[in-house]
Amino acid sequence: MTGITRISPAELHPTGGYAHITVVEAGRTAHLAGQCPMDRTDTLVGEGDLFAQIDQVVANSLTALAAVGAGPEQVVRSVIYVVGDRADVLAAAWHHLQAGPLAPAFSTASTLLGVAALGYTGQLVEIDLTAALDG
Repeated sequence: MTGITRISPAELHPTGGYAHITVVEAGRTAHLAGQCPMDRTDTLVGEGDLFAQIDQVVANSLTALAAVGAGPEQVVRSVIYVVGDRADVLAAAWHHLQAGPLAPAFSTASTLLGVAALGYTGQLVEIDLTAALDG
């Protein structure tokens, strides 16, 4: 397996489960497009329901990672976009992600952003992942 080291220097603030720095000893990476809460028929899943949309985005992310032979533990960078600017909504999204099957992906260098809007009408969340691949 590819060498991945997660570092959080003591001189930096404590994190909510992610690492400040991720070092990858690898030659190949996979850069996933932002995963949206859309099903195979291009239909938005979970209209108005942040957690249902997160669950769909997680499922889509796991499918995309599997397509390149990777799993959540090989993710080296994540960016999570959530529509809204309320800290409690962003925290709820983070905690929901931390409790799901994609959780190992967020132990790495990770950014959580509140945004005004995303690409699809009604879309509340999107996740952008980079994974280190074997060989």
